[in-house]
Amino acid sequence: MPEDPQLEPPAAPVWTAAEEAFMRLALDEAAQAQALGEVPVGAVLVYQGQVIGRGHNQPISGHDPSAHAEMLALRAAAQHQQNYRLPGCELYVTLEPCIMCAGAMMHARIARVVYATTDPKTGAAGSVINPFLDRRLNHHTLVQGGLLADEAAAQLKAFFAERRRAQKSARNPAP
Repeated sequence: MPEDPQLEPPAAPVWTAAEEAFMRLALDEAAQAQALGEVPVGAVLVYQGQVIGRGHNQPISGHDPSAHAEMLALRAAAQHQQNYRLPGCELYVTLEPCIMCAGAMMHARIARVVYATTDPKTGAAGSVINPFLDRRLNHHTLVQGGLLADEAAAQLKAFFAERRRAQKSARNPAP
């Protein structure tokens, strides 16, 4: 059976200064998550060049498994727009979305998702699965990855390295 060319991932984009600025805002949100002891993931939601929603991971501090950066940015944007549908919006996030967030993005009718770095364990934009390309679903969101990937990956690696050091110190206290 021949491949459907509409389902092929797009070629690597050339990023604009505005796109980089939005991803830097997402990286700032990720730093806020890290300051709370949360996994450093941040997101901003943009409509017509304006940020209408922001979020950073808060599932631990909020005792809420759905408090991912993307979900919080979606909630804030929906309140801003007074609509649960967000057509024409773009979401910038520092880590490839999980399946929960991907589903919420499609349900909200987000036009485009731009993520920084891949998530080889739970990524739902091509690393593990990709519902965005499933023709059986009624909404299709353009997904592009790799914008400021090295910076986002470094932020995540530093966080987990520090967490491992802290756990090791807790197991092996100094004499």
